[in-house]
Amino acid sequence: MDDSAKQVLRRIIRRIPSNKLQITLRKWECLSKKQFRSLDFTQPKWLICENLLSLCEENDLSLKHVTELEMIFHIEHPTQGTWYVSQLIDAEEEALTSDLLNFRESFKVHLKSLISHVSVKIKKHEDDAIWIRIAWGDNFTKPNHFKPTYVVHHLQTPYVFVTGLAAKHRPLLHQALIPSAHYGSIKDVHLSGRCLTALRDLLMRRYKQVFPEKHPRLLEERSPLPSHPNIENEHAKHAENRLQMAAEAFGDGMLPKLQTAVYKLETSNLLESLKYCVSSGMASAPVTPLLSSIPRKGRNYFVITDKGPGINPTPGPNI
Repeated sequence: MDDSAKQVLRRIIRRIPSNKLQITLRKWECLSKKQFRSLDFTQPKWLICENLLSLCEENDLSLKHVTELEMIFHIEHPTQGTWYVSQLIDAEEEALTSDLLNFRESFKVHLKSLISHVSVKIKKHEDDAIWIRIAWGDNFTKPNHFKPTYVVHHLQTPYVFVTGLAAKHRPLLHQALIPSAHYGSIKDVHLSGRCLTALRDLLMRRYKQVFPEKHPRLLEERSPLPSHPNIENEHAKHAENRLQMAAEAFGDGMLPKLQTAVYKLETSNLLESLKYCVSSGMASAPVTPLLSSIPRKGRNYFVITDKGPGINPTPGPNI
């Protein structure tokens, strides 16, 4: 086991939480049962790492085996960085019949024809997602395994999820990915977040949706009989309509977990535009404090939390 593999393994062990280390190493399957039992996971992590290094040297493991451990951890815990989503467009006929073997060989050939030193590992997950780990080098230096790029692509879908990709490597990835997936081009869909599962469910509509109904469904009985039936029935009707509209817009059930959203209003005068929205009836009055606070507070940078709006004391460039 060379020094490079040892350094990468140490870094991977440091990044894996202590309570996840045992199960991750078990899934790795590079240690014998006897060797695995010899590891004491109650010890400090640095000591576990040194004992693990000794076992890896005993088994003559290489950098290839070490990167396999990293992939296992990332696949099981895909919240280690921010994921950015792109969409493949102009699909060819072969895009609907692409399989892992052809995709793997084509991607490696295309990428290695563009850059001399690059390390590519491709693994298929249980949910049919193709996971790609890329360690980038250049024409003169070896691949840097400390800062790999991860790419996730579901075959027969146009979506690509990427994390850890430097701007200079983006064109290379796209030039290898587009022909391998049998598409004509690729574009940014302006969607990002730390939760890969949420991004996937959001794009592929893997949550319970509700479609508009002419006659809203009735609410289940949730409270005692009202003392004034006419008034309470009217309130219940309005409440049901609001619930129906919310369900039609966001679905009925647990939604994908998305942390942030950024809106950009392209106008020459933001405050005049907001004022016009109210005066023209496009927005209801009184104006929400989230918008009216701009001229009143003299700020244009705001942070909204789950427990209510908060205002950052430092003015920022955007709303």
